Parts: sequence; C-alpha cells; structure tokens
Amino acid sequence: MKTVLTIAGSDCSGGAGIQADIKTLMAHGVYSMSAITALTAQNTTGVTGIMAVEPDFLAKQLDAVFTDIRPDAVKIGMLPTTELVRVVVDKCQEYQPEHIVVDPVMVSTSGSKLIDKSARELLCRKLFPLAEVVTPNIPEAEVIAGREIRTSEDMEMAARIICAKYRCSVLCKGGHAQTEADDYLYMETGGVWYRGDFIDTHNTHGTGCTLSSAIAANLAKDFELDVSVSFAKDYVAGALADGLDLGHGNGPLNHAYRFCSSAESE
Repeated sequence: MKTVLTIAGSDCSGGAGIQADIKTLMAHGVYSMSAITALTAQNTTGVTGIMAVEPDFLAKQLDAVFTDIRPDAVKIGMLPTTELVRVVVDKCQEYQPEHIVVDPVMVSTSGSKLIDKSARELLCRKLFPLAEVVTPNIPEAEVIAGREIRTSEDMEMAARIICAKYRCSVLCKGGHAQTEADDYLYMETGGVWYRGDFIDTHNTHGTGCTLSSAIAANLAKDFELDVSVSFAKDYVAGALADGLDLGHGNGPLNHAYRFCSSAESE
C-alpha cells in the first residue's frame, strides 16, 4: 500500500485540515499519516482560535514518521509560524521525500487569517523550491506573484511568475472566480488548463485541502503530475456535486461520496 504524510493543522469540525486530508487519502486507497502543526477551534462559520504546536514537537512527529513508515508523498498545509516553516523545511531537506505538494494555506474559506506575514515569506522562499507543485487559489496567487488576477491570462502569468521565481510547478486554482471552475497547471515544460463545470454551492469548506491531498495520493500511486491533478480535480468535483449540506456556514464536502454511491447501488 502506498503511504502519504499530511503536515497540517487540525480542524475540529472535520471539514478541512488534517481531518479532510485523512478522509481524502483513505478515499484514494492510500495509507495516511499526519503531523499536526496547530489545533484550531473552527467550524463552518469561521475560526475562533489557533494554537500552534511547539516546533520541537513537530520535529519529533516528523522524525517518528520518516524513520518508521516512510511516506511515498507528502502534503503540506497550514504552517502558521516562521518556526514551524523552518522545521518542515529542515526535515524535508533531511529526509528528501520523493513528492511534496504544498498548499499555501493563508486564509480560510470563511476569511480567517491562518498564517503570519513572516511565515508566508519564508514558506515561499524556502519551502516552495522543495515542492513538486504548489496549489494556490486566486487570492493566494495574487499575494505570491504580486499581481492582480482578473482573467485566465492573469492566472497563466501568475503561475509562470511563481514557477520562475521558486522553481516549482504551480496549480493556480480558479474556484474563486465565482463563475467557472477552471484550474491552470504550469510546469517548466509548459502549461495545461483543466476545465470544470462551476458547481453552485456555498459548501466549499476544505476544498483546497482536499484537492492537494488528492494530488499527493495520486503522485504516491506513481501517476504523473498532470494526470494526478486531473484525477484530483474530478474527485473534488464529485465531492462538491454530492450536495452534502452541514453546518450554518460554508459546509464541508462529502469526501466519502464514492462509497455512498456504491452502497446505494447495491
């Protein structure tokens, strides 16, 4: 069985972060492991508290995983402080995982800030160059590339800028465009668009976490990056279209929709 490690924050309401990652990885048939970077008090309406773990403890979690069950791929999500970014960079350099997917989590779906400015800058400068692919949404790509994104051409240019600056492939996610769900993957060998039907739902809590984890799962299963992104996008579209409706705000996806469909058909 292929193995994937997720390094991210915990979402007590289960829709995003570590919880969404583990559900996604299980749905893809890979063995999931986790290193928790922070505890959050959050639900579908927002984040009310963040408690980052001690850097030394995050390092111990990573050592425990890598020295026993080596992951075939690593997904990295919320890293709220500079010290935690440094730990992850050091451990990735030490253990050299074959595939690293970085979801540069900066703001939650509900609009809560999840990383400080110095941590964001270090994340880009030190961790992005170690990644196989980074997966910013439009607001994140605007910050990282330093330019406004209003059109598909803007998405392409932002992805090229990030790729050239940090030497990693970039998946610029278009879900924040409101009227379409087209994503653009740019690699040093060229770019490709992934077209998708816009699903009219406010229940998008954890979409970014889910997509990046699905990409990591597919990379662990030895699919090429462009294929991994295509499969991951199809999975997220299915989880959104399932229509799960929980909570009073931006509800979660149904990560188990494939299993539910199978059970109903029997």
